Amino acid sequence: MTQLSRIQPAGVSLFEVFTMALEALWSNRLRTGLTMLGVIIGIASVITVTSVGQGVQKATEQQIQALGTNVILVLTGVARTGGISQGAGTASTVTWEDAKAVAKQAPAAQGVTAFLQRGVQVVYEGQNNSTTLLGTDLPYPDVKNIHPKEGQFFSQEDLNAARPVAVLGSTVRDELFGPGGTAIGAQIRVQSELYNVIGVMESKGSVGGQDQDDRIYVPLTNMSARIVGNNAINGIAVSGFWVKAKDESQLDAAQYQVTNLLRIRHNIYPPQPDDFRITNQADIISAFTNIVGLFTVMVSAIAGISLIVGGIGIANIMLVSVVERTREIGVRKAVGATNSDILSQFLTEAVLVSIAGGFVGIGLGIIFAFSASSLFKFPFVLSVGAIVAGSGLSFVIGLIAGVIPAQNAAQLDPIAALRSE
Repeated sequence: MTQLSRIQPAGVSLFEVFTMALEALWSNRLRTGLTMLGVIIGIASVITVTSVGQGVQKATEQQIQALGTNVILVLTGVARTGGISQGAGTASTVTWEDAKAVAKQAPAAQGVTAFLQRGVQVVYEGQNNSTTLLGTDLPYPDVKNIHPKEGQFFSQEDLNAARPVAVLGSTVRDELFGPGGTAIGAQIRVQSELYNVIGVMESKGSVGGQDQDDRIYVPLTNMSARIVGNNAINGIAVSGFWVKAKDESQLDAAQYQVTNLLRIRHNIYPPQPDDFRITNQADIISAFTNIVGLFTVMVSAIAGISLIVGGIGIANIMLVSVVERTREIGVRKAVGATNSDILSQFLTEAVLVSIAGGFVGIGLGIIFAFSASSLFKFPFVLSVGAIVAGSGLSFVIGLIAGVIPAQNAAQLDPIAALRSE
């Protein structure tokens, strides 16, 4: 409750209005704190969601860039049964020979590597794990920018002889041999076949929720003969191949050259559809950025609803405050306070509550965002725009929420107000 001894008969200064508003809020600390909750939750949510969204986006971009942004992926087509699509990569339409032809005949291609990919069970002593088996060829480490951290990648002799040698991803090594365990020289069993471990690849982390280290690399010839066992009529069928362009500016040229070359090799002529699919890393980054951006906007909009709820809460509490302080308003008007003085005080109280809630929300949002980035291991990105928007929103919400209660207080008849109990 405002102390009447502080009331001036007329001409109340802004400083006095501010001081009296603080006294009124402090005298009802619990109610003030509860009123601030809606704004605090709303602002904290907006800051946290925006920061986390931008951090995840940056982390994914870094991971994709680590795998190379100047590469395109060629995948096999879609098999159809009775007019029903069986899903991407179900048709054996792309071969190792296609990849070799692209490497020789596409001027924009700096490197090409083919691969076969299957989900398998891998066993070592008492450990039995599900992982991805990747049969590939020699250019794979350079094209995909991933190299052995321990041991070596398989050689041309291993590829020619289809030797049962394997290079483990770091996740597979840790699961089978323990974190940092010695794997080189050991024998593992993959789909009833024994493989000698000759290397462990460097860690690349996860991209789009897929662990790039949860893989085993074996010679493409070995996997085709001993694991998959299905060859195309014109060569060894593969799941697809990666094409590394000379630089990012050559991506479109490489994609155009690969498309035309495969159409010629597969005897595809308009209006026949392609029996292969081509994507590039730039498209993946762009698509993911758009998805994360839309998700961030959606969640921020939901968080913004709590700001509206917070504004309604401020308006409700201020209306109640006007009713509780009717006699005080009457006394102030009786000693000379103008409608403008009353309006200013109640409007100031509403704005102060909202701004205080906004600052607390910004602080909590930063703490939550930093905690999330530390816990889930992605970059901490603090959005200055979100902070500025949060500060501005808190002021506007307080101003809007306080207008009606302040007007009601200013328009009270002093005689009726003094008679109230």
